[in-house]
Amino acid sequence: MDMRFLMKQAQQMQAKLAETQASLRVEGTAGGELVKVTLNGTKELVGLSIAKDAMDPEDPSMLEDLLLAAFRDAGAKVDEAMKKQMGGLGAGLGLPGMGL
Repeated sequence: MDMRFLMKQAQQMQAKLAETQASLRVEGTAGGELVKVTLNGTKELVGLSIAKDAMDPEDPSMLEDLLLAAFRDAGAKVDEAMKKQMGGLGAGLGLPGMGL
């Protein structure tokens, strides 16, 4: 097997992964969409929306819980989207364990 060819394929995969992560936007919600968070493919927070109804000065822990739930929802969706978009990309290399 030609190592240069494998290295070139690995570099192409890495570039594709970085491109996909940078362009991906996934929204997670909680509380019937009272709280929405948007993450990119590296799970970096790129957007946040909080409805007025989610803010109760008497119960700030409710908003905290909604934020956590929305972030977790978005994170799970990022994982799923990345798996879909990148799945099988490593299979072309013929290396065990690379079938994402």
